[in-house]
Amino acid sequence: MDHDSNDISKCPFHNGKNTKKSMLGTTNKDWWPNSLDLDILHQHDRKSNPLDEDFDYVKEFAKLDLEAVKSDLRKLMTDSQDWWPADWGYYGGLMVRTAWHLAGTYRKADGRGGSNTGNQRFAPLNSWPDNINTDKGRRLLWPIKKKYGNKISWGDLIILAGNIAYEEAGLKTFGFGGGREDIWHPEKDIYWGEEKEWLAETKNRYGDVENRESLDNPLAAVQMGLIYVNPEGVDGNPDPLRTAKDIRTTFERMAMNDEETVALTAGGHTIGKCHGNAQADSLGGDPEAAHPEYQGLGWFNSEGTGNAGHSMTSGIEGAWTTQPTKWDNGYFDLLLNHDWELKKSPAGAWQYEPINMEESKKPLDAHDPTKRRNPIMTDADMAMKMDPTYRKISEKFYNDFDYFSEVFARAWFKLTHRDLGPKSRYLGADVPQEDLLWQDPIPQVDYTLSESEIEDLKSKLLNSGLSRQELINTAWDSARTYRGSDFRGGANGARIRLEPQKNWEGNEPERLQRVLSKLEEIQNTLDKKVSIADLIVLGGSAAVEAAIKDAGYNIKVPFSAGRGDATQEDTDIDSFNDLEPIHDGFRNYLKQDYTVNAEELLLDRTQLMGLTAPEMTVLIGGMRVLGTNYGNSKQGVFTDNVGVLTNDFFVNITDMSNQWKPTDNKNYTIIFREKGTEKWTASRVDLVFGSNSILRSYAEFYAQDDNKEKFIKDFVKAWTKVMNADRYDLK
Repeated sequence: MDHDSNDISKCPFHNGKNTKKSMLGTTNKDWWPNSLDLDILHQHDRKSNPLDEDFDYVKEFAKLDLEAVKSDLRKLMTDSQDWWPADWGYYGGLMVRTAWHLAGTYRKADGRGGSNTGNQRFAPLNSWPDNINTDKGRRLLWPIKKKYGNKISWGDLIILAGNIAYEEAGLKTFGFGGGREDIWHPEKDIYWGEEKEWLAETKNRYGDVENRESLDNPLAAVQMGLIYVNPEGVDGNPDPLRTAKDIRTTFERMAMNDEETVALTAGGHTIGKCHGNAQADSLGGDPEAAHPEYQGLGWFNSEGTGNAGHSMTSGIEGAWTTQPTKWDNGYFDLLLNHDWELKKSPAGAWQYEPINMEESKKPLDAHDPTKRRNPIMTDADMAMKMDPTYRKISEKFYNDFDYFSEVFARAWFKLTHRDLGPKSRYLGADVPQEDLLWQDPIPQVDYTLSESEIEDLKSKLLNSGLSRQELINTAWDSARTYRGSDFRGGANGARIRLEPQKNWEGNEPERLQRVLSKLEEIQNTLDKKVSIADLIVLGGSAAVEAAIKDAGYNIKVPFSAGRGDATQEDTDIDSFNDLEPIHDGFRNYLKQDYTVNAEELLLDRTQLMGLTAPEMTVLIGGMRVLGTNYGNSKQGVFTDNVGVLTNDFFVNITDMSNQWKPTDNKNYTIIFREKGTEKWTASRVDLVFGSNSILRSYAEFYAQDDNKEKFIKDFVKAWTKVMNADRYDLK
């Protein structure tokens, strides 16, 4: 299909305009496929979580004997199981692949995917064609998970197993950080593509199939059900130079540069092998479709033993190196120093095999030590040789094994930890001391503030000449960048004063600079130097508190000092561009028109910020009456007392003395029925709180006469949650 250049992200809740009603049931979604899907704001509810409400994974992990876990993993690597025999008696390749395919779904555009939640246990990931036999890796790990229980999550265990696999092969890894908390049911918040079949042609994902950078945002994989690229070539057609374009786009969207890309490709293929010694049509259903007797395992192979020498995964058959259980430079030796020709595997998949390679260079058969087999290369491997840039890097790695090992170790650490957030969230004794740029480091502060000092600062901020709206908007804009998907962004660090954030259109640079200048003036007058990050949040909270007093209530807005100020040197400008708020329904802001409706974009931002539907509702209502719209727009400001925190937004949107008329598909006028005069204007985001049955139920709740104070208290809770979203020291 054609993709509009303004179609910035296929949001996870967006059903698409061409969705057909299902013939398999009569759910609400079957009857009304284009209705706003609020379920993504309710997922991972406590009711689905078997752990106690007071369960604290940080405390549980602290009880873990990490060295004992690592020792058990080392034993597992060579403790071959009859039901799934290890290649060369070593499970390293399988454990690396299981970890890689857990972490490798991460994409930087929205921070979704990755290893943080252990989501590989559930559909769709557990049944992706590219994840064939990762179910075996997880099942082999089960005895260790059973032994250590709640002290280590599946996400942490799988990544640690990948680390140990490399260490046992001889690599000095960069380190390991725990802290991945598991989910308990499939995620609805990740858009993996709109295709209805696995491995559909790539034309479905590109605005222009010849322009491989036009891959549909925010996707990174080139086909439905793949982690990265098709190992046989684009749409299964071998062409290393074309595949190189796909690799470059995919890995860039995973936040990897060319050097990291080559290192990961080579390092990932240094140990283990591909499996294709069977026919694809002999495989049974995936784990979600398998019969009960298979107990959650999928892809049962009816040929031969169904495992070992008859294993089937990608369809490609063979190892990449002479010694597939050792960390060495054999990958580059074979790739660069030999000629390769296209052949078909026993399963009929395209692969490259060497021409006239000496027998001693060929790896031993994975299950018969009396035989040697041809090594193989995929189309992606050949891209490392054929693409000029990748070739130059490959030669550098080949000539400097120590450098290659270091680059890979760091890239592997980045791959497996990118979505874990700042280093302050990492757990365990193996966390590297070095601060890495992609971890968004923030200096720690060494001060505390007493209640009297906080009150004095509030007074200074409210009497600084800055309006309440300026203070609230600056605090909101600083905090709204937070993404619960990969724990990036947020108010801590005050990066709103640095490139690129200070120039983002949605941050209203002129207003922002005026506020920041005044805050710096105040900071310079203080005996105790309080961070700008704390002043930004305190200013917004003080303004909200003043608006509450004007409404006739004495309700405090909690504030916790302790935010640091990041430096420009510790800010990766390119990576922060992905956090730009090009839509924000809370401030009625759209950078431009998009094919996805504004209310759907609102849900996307709400979910990324970790807010529930009631929290979203109460924040919208409060922000509107506070007059905090982008550009001081009057849309949705349904009150005659702008700047006072009342429930007027909900009172007026549910008032049937009003009539709502569209001026176009995105804007509306509110008419006073009796007089026929215009009262207010509104956006789609505003009106959805009256038109959507679920959101209207919340709006009616907060419009009730007995819930005026309840509305204010709930707004304060939601506001504080946003301001503290990235304060892991408070959790």
